[in-house]
Parts: sequence; structure tokens; C-alpha cells
Amino acid sequence: MDVETGFLAALALGFLLGLKHATDADHVVAVSTIVGEDRNVWRGLWVGGAWGLGHTTPLMILGVVILAFRGLLDGYESVAHVFEFGVGVMMVLLGVQVFWNLARGRLHVHQHSHDSVHHVHIHGSHDPAAEAEAGVESGHGFFHLGRPFFRVKSYSIGVVHGLAGSAAVMLVLLQTLPSFWAGIGYLVLFGVGTVLSMGIITVLLGVPFALVGNKGAANLAISAVAGSASVLFGAALMSDISLGTTLVPF
Repeated sequence: MDVETGFLAALALGFLLGLKHATDADHVVAVSTIVGEDRNVWRGLWVGGAWGLGHTTPLMILGVVILAFRGLLDGYESVAHVFEFGVGVMMVLLGVQVFWNLARGRLHVHQHSHDSVHHVHIHGSHDPAAEAEAGVESGHGFFHLGRPFFRVKSYSIGVVHGLAGSAAVMLVLLQTLPSFWAGIGYLVLFGVGTVLSMGIITVLLGVPFALVGNKGAANLAISAVAGSASVLFGAALMSDISLGTTLVPF
């Protein structure tokens, strides 16, 4: 294989692995706990994009170090299980936060007028300041894309995931690439594939939340399922790492 062919193969491999990597179960479950906060399908693109950027950040840094100083991967692999345990802790906390937000929810009466006719509606409590900070515009229309915004929470979750899990496999392949720049291209395309794939996944995850809107019982059920899955998956992951169980079969 000549240098040019090897370089193109590295780019293609990185992109395809990025597309696949975002579909890991722990990634999907974690993102499902936050994607319903906007009740909008298309805003999931920004949530997933922020996660993908967060996931890519530590991998880019670690990947460049590994490319520059061959042999450091062994040191990372020796502590990877610590990061993996951290993912389990984070997933439990995300699930608990879902139930905390549900438990502290309050109903309030909102009155407004249309054509001199007064209307009274009952809404769930919300935090306008938090919505403004996240770039969320008023209204939760099914097809309302809204302006791009950056979710710090999604980015942070991505960073934690980026240091653990199957990302280690991606880093192992770095040492087999033909050149430093092929490795850089591989890392960049892996990140692009991850961002695109998670953006699509979060759009799909947002469909149930957008469909039920503010319907209390349905929204409560979907949120509870997401929170429960995150707690159970996180607890199982921590058990497998610390106790040697095999509760997570993949």
C-alpha cells in the first residue's frame, strides 16, 4: 500500500469508526437523559453536536500525544478502567437528575389575553434563565430548528465518554497508520463521524418527546424510562469494572 492510499484509507476508517462509535449503548442512554429537555426534534442536532465535540476533544489531545510519543498507549490502557468507572458514575448521576427534576416539578398558572379574551393555562415549571443560557427559544415546535447553541452539559458528558470505552480501540489503531499526518486525519474524521452520527441519534431520540409535548403522563413516562435506563446501565457498568460481573454483555 503506497502512502497516498494509506492516507485515504486512514481517513475513511476514521470516519466510519466515528459513525459507529456514537451508537455505543452507553452513549445513547446518557444522551437520552438530556435530549428531552427542549421537547423539539431538530434541536437534538445541537445537543448531539456538543456531545460529539466533547467526545472528540480528549481523544484529539491523547491521540496527538500517542502519535508524537509512540508507546504511551500502554500507560493509558492501564488506567482506562478508571475512566470507564467514571462513566458509570456519571450515568447514575444523570439518571438521578432526571428523577430529581421530575420530583421538583411544579405547576403554575399562566394568564394571557387574545382579542380581549382572557385565557388561563397550567404549565410545568421552567427556568427562563437556563433556557436563555442554552440558547433555547420560546416554543417547542416539532420542526423548529432554532438558532445553533452550545450545550455545556452535553459537551461535558462527551468529554467523560471520550476518555473511556471503545475509544481505546480507536487509539490502538493509531499506531498502525503510515504517518503522523495520516493519524491526524484519522482523528479529525473520527470526530466528524462521531458528531454527525450523534446528531442523527439525538434527532431520533427527540421524536417521542416532541410528539408528547407537555402532556404530563406521557412525558413523565418517557423521562422515567430514560432516567431508569441510565441508572441501571451505570450501576451495571460500575459492577462489571469493580466486582468483575458481566451485567453489560457488550
